Amino acid sequence: MNGDRPDGVCAVIDPEQGEHDTTTMELHGALDTASFHRALHRVAEIRPGPRHGGFRLLRHQPGLHTVELPGTGGAPAPAAAGLLADLLTAAPEPCPDAGPAAAAAGPPCRTLPRTEPVTPLQQQRLADALARPGHQAEQILWRWHGPLDTARFEAAWHAVGERESVLRTAFVWDPGPRAVVFDRAFTDIVRHPGTTVIRRTALAARERARAFDLRRPPAVRLALLDSGPEDTAEPFTDVLVTYHRALLDSWSVRLLMRECCRAYLAGGTLPGGPRRPDLGDCARLLGAQDPGPAHDFWRGPAHRPPAPAPAPASGPVRPTDTGTGTGTGVLRAALSPARSTHLAHWAARWGVAESSVLQAVWTLLLYRARQNAPAPATVGFGLDFPGRGLLLEGIEGVPGPFENALPLTVALDPALRLPRLLRTLRDQVMDLSAYEWATTSRPAATGAGAPARAGGLLAFDCGPRPETAYGDELAAHGIRLEEQEAAGTPAGYALRLRAGHDTHRALVLTCAYDRDLIDTGTARTLLAHTVRLLRLLPAAASATTTVADVLAWMPKTATPPVPDGPAAWDTAPLVVLRGASAPTAATVCLLDVPGAPHTGHRELVRHYRGPEALTALRLTAGRQAAQADVLTRLARSAGRLVLGGYSGTGVLACELARQVTASGVRTPLVVVGGAGHDPGGPRSLARALQRASTSAARP
Repeated sequence: MNGDRPDGVCAVIDPEQGEHDTTTMELHGALDTASFHRALHRVAEIRPGPRHGGFRLLRHQPGLHTVELPGTGGAPAPAAAGLLADLLTAAPEPCPDAGPAAAAAGPPCRTLPRTEPVTPLQQQRLADALARPGHQAEQILWRWHGPLDTARFEAAWHAVGERESVLRTAFVWDPGPRAVVFDRAFTDIVRHPGTTVIRRTALAARERARAFDLRRPPAVRLALLDSGPEDTAEPFTDVLVTYHRALLDSWSVRLLMRECCRAYLAGGTLPGGPRRPDLGDCARLLGAQDPGPAHDFWRGPAHRPPAPAPAPASGPVRPTDTGTGTGTGVLRAALSPARSTHLAHWAARWGVAESSVLQAVWTLLLYRARQNAPAPATVGFGLDFPGRGLLLEGIEGVPGPFENALPLTVALDPALRLPRLLRTLRDQVMDLSAYEWATTSRPAATGAGAPARAGGLLAFDCGPRPETAYGDELAAHGIRLEEQEAAGTPAGYALRLRAGHDTHRALVLTCAYDRDLIDTGTARTLLAHTVRLLRLLPAAASATTTVADVLAWMPKTATPPVPDGPAAWDTAPLVVLRGASAPTAATVCLLDVPGAPHTGHRELVRHYRGPEALTALRLTAGRQAAQADVLTRLARSAGRLVLGGYSGTGVLACELARQVTASGVRTPLVVVGGAGHDPGGPRSLARALQRASTSAARP
């Protein structure tokens, strides 16, 4: 079908072809001078600093141009050249400033107002998004009772986007990630009528599976699902918000929904201009923080990770829920409003909150699963913090990715009295909260080959509630808003247990678990044991109750252990896509576009006609040295290396080429072109790679 479709622009960067201290970039495809100069202007915009003057565009024939890049002296092309290649080869498409109805061939985007640094926490989540696509998408669901004007609701979200810069923020990689704030962006809002066959559970799963393109704002989308004909007595609309944790957290999404309600009540408008401080201000403040005290705190003896739990006699726990496949499973349970109130009053009796009781229950279950009784043991798990403990006025009202998981280690003795355990946990959490803004320097958080995150992750919802802030005003319009559920991923752990209150003050527990590590039966047992203790303790525990007493109240059913989180991602593994069909002087290695939805390389392999072997490099952000080592070994064993990828890989490919050359091997060729989402992209890039591989045979 696309056989007669013209190829887009493809770029081939070859430092060896330049003369007189220049590097050459060949451009194949239709290119006009105006587009070239707009791209140069954009390079200077995205990479402020030294001017990128002296770039010469030479036209040889229709569809073939050469760009001379000065000042590289035969070394691999600089990152500016890779960025220029990305911009020149990008498929025409609407920009965030142009609105949803902009034509694909419309005017170029306006100049970028500013770029911002990313926080250490964002770097971790972006790294996880590159290594494990889809592991950073979360959701919150509200039920909107009463009339919902779609146009007014969309106008309200647009007003929130104009006020909150985080909804106009995306990322660029050059080669490390930086935040880019656009002037405007439009949130994707789709309304599904009640007559549709889709159900809420299926809609949530479908929206969660849709990958975010982090190169384009916003990192949030909404799906509205009307109630069916059976609910005519009290019609409602489910409002499902799906967001990416690299830019938002649950606190922030509730903030945005609160602002949406405010704008909806005002007819779809918000007074005032953009919010300050915003996420960029917070990132600069975090960059100025001294990490020394936080590092000293994590190195203290109280935060040493516990020893690994002994393996069960029956062998390691393995997933058995093969019927549902891989991904994230979600289970829910709840205490009644009366039991939840009783639990809160019982916790207050010991001077703690409900969150401390949940932490104590989880500590007891982890201890029981280790089968250490009656000997003392140390257990550990992760604990989610709001992450807003910065000395910045108004931080509680700034939407952004602040929610932070920190490790909590607890020494447990069966003779310890339960009230003492509760107060110990309370005090430890208070100590941790002093550094809730800091990413832990423990290797388990980021290091390759380090122990995985153990014990699961606990979270207790807090923060603003739109139904509380504007409930009366909405009721005056015949509207009632209820938060139904908040669900997400295990966030790097095998299991994540989130607790929060619904509108009736019932305590709701949501267990999100990694099906690759925990089967549904194990997750269900852990959740059931947690709920059992939360119900039992207020009714039976007293000042003299010990840990051993509570464990004796448990049923004979064993508490299954919580496995460690996913092992550290392999450092730059190579995937063989196709072997060589004949002896060649080159090998092709394909790169994924950082931040873009993963499309795979099946179509490109199908279109590639050359004899060269095709490999793919699986990206792990922040591991460029390891990636370069793998590519260096590949280049030494298989002739000249050709690094290729769709538009958006240019900067990364040029940086990897520079590191490979520094190891003493021949400079790789860099090929950039096409787009993974474009039907003609794989064919266009395949042809460019074939041309480059042929030229790589030249000495």
